Amino acid sequence: MKVVLLQDVKAQGKKDQIIEVSDGYARNFLFPKKLAVPADAKVVNDIKSKQSSAKHREEVERENAKNLAAKLSNITVTVSAEAGNDGRFYGAVTSKDIAEALKVQTGIEADKRKIQLDAPIKAFGTYQIEVKLYAEISGKFNVKVVEK
Repeated sequence: MKVVLLQDVKAQGKKDQIIEVSDGYARNFLFPKKLAVPADAKVVNDIKSKQSSAKHREEVERENAKNLAAKLSNITVTVSAEAGNDGRFYGAVTSKDIAEALKVQTGIEADKRKIQLDAPIKAFGTYQIEVKLYAEISGKFNVKVVEK
């Protein structure tokens, strides 16, 4: 009997997967526990429409990430930092500072965990920063660190 799983079932399959099981297993275990339903045409069509909408949503998100990466390449964000008389910072410029400056100056929100820094920035100058926007898609923008 073909059934559609409503939840992940150990050793059988994942949610929304169509599997072939014995009639007794389906009637005595899967159906009473609401783990599966019979695979009729309506249920199969519902699953296919869910999968196509998820695929479409993923394509839209990927396209938006590509557009944002192109937009980021032309952006320079200025971050001010406080330094002592010898020009050394009283701390460092972190990914959190960069994310806040990016949001304030350009309106683009970037998660601080997605901003790739090898180490916190501890000197004045211009740096090229990479931010992960989507799986396998990243954008680069410039950060100019100036004295307060």
